[in-house]
Amino acid sequence: MEPIARADVAAFRSGGSAMANAMIDDSGLRVHEDRRRGRGAGVNPSGRFEPVSRHVFDDGWSGLEDLPPFKTEVQVEKPRTIITRNESPDISFDRSINPYRGCEHGCVYCFARPTHSYMGLSAGLDFEAKLFAKPDAAKLLDKELSKEGYQPRTIAIGTNTDPYQPIEKKWRIMREILEVLEARNHPVGIVTKSALVTRDIDILSRMAEKGLAKVAVSVTTMDRLLARTMEPRAATPTRRLEAIRELSSAGIPTSVMVAPIIPGLTDAEIERILDSAKAAGATEAGYVVLRLPLEVSPIFKDWLLRHYPDSYRHVMSLVRSMRDGKDYDSEWGKRMRGAGPYAWQIGRRFEIAARRLGLNAKRESLTTELFKPAPRKNEQLMLL
Repeated sequence: MEPIARADVAAFRSGGSAMANAMIDDSGLRVHEDRRRGRGAGVNPSGRFEPVSRHVFDDGWSGLEDLPPFKTEVQVEKPRTIITRNESPDISFDRSINPYRGCEHGCVYCFARPTHSYMGLSAGLDFEAKLFAKPDAAKLLDKELSKEGYQPRTIAIGTNTDPYQPIEKKWRIMREILEVLEARNHPVGIVTKSALVTRDIDILSRMAEKGLAKVAVSVTTMDRLLARTMEPRAATPTRRLEAIRELSSAGIPTSVMVAPIIPGLTDAEIERILDSAKAAGATEAGYVVLRLPLEVSPIFKDWLLRHYPDSYRHVMSLVRSMRDGKDYDSEWGKRMRGAGPYAWQIGRRFEIAARRLGLNAKRESLTTELFKPAPRKNEQLMLL
């Protein structure tokens, strides 16, 4: 076990810049490089709901280098329901499915990281290494779609953690979900940064023919080295573009998400990403500006200081200029786009480039008219 020091964690629960500065300045929170090789986060702070905080230090009895590396562990989660409802006014969907909790991709900027605190785990390395799978997801979905009075609307998948993260190769939960959705003619929209989505082209293409499926592939940067450090276990930028090409060639409406746009680090690539995605076959595009809620802020800052120390002040200054002087502003309508002159400039650049390329000229709408719920147990056969 790691050496643990008990301490008052009020600073970690308070949120905001005070928490971020405390975590960055405290080197005891940083995990040795050999233990986190291939991971995005460099720290593994205690969750904000925990009564103690963890600090790694050498107490003289054993070396820190003797501690084992972080390995991916998967536990089974047994939820009672699988469809999550959403009422956020700035999001286009009202329901979603998360086949997994946590994400092995390890994207250092991932806004879903704080959800691991509800499991008593860290939003840092725990989020990438201690994962939860929901193998009963397809059965639960079929049950919920069959409830009397269910009204179909597009289900979004991949809006929290990636459904095609590496462990999906073994668990195949996402494919089982798609099989249920296809059988019920239920529309689905998928967001991913994994090329593994092409494995399910057979199902998705059949659904797309009926107007039931569309896929968005997230491309953050075209710089392979930057992607490797920022999204260590996600597909390379080139492979994501190949996935867009394969999906669109199969007749599946495919869009590109330039997300997140990191000011001062990746914002110069907006036009290049859109150009490349359009050439690969994307017909729609969207973007989201970097979001740093709760624990994400100190984790991202630590990463930025480790890999791009000379850009740290500039990047964070631009981030705060779009967030009313804060690292993050959760106000509806602003959290995705930011506000202020720099946010306005990013938006106009994106719009001009998309218009020039003919992206978003026609928005693909999915249909709910074909939906067919499963026959109920006591339902008589129609021919009798």
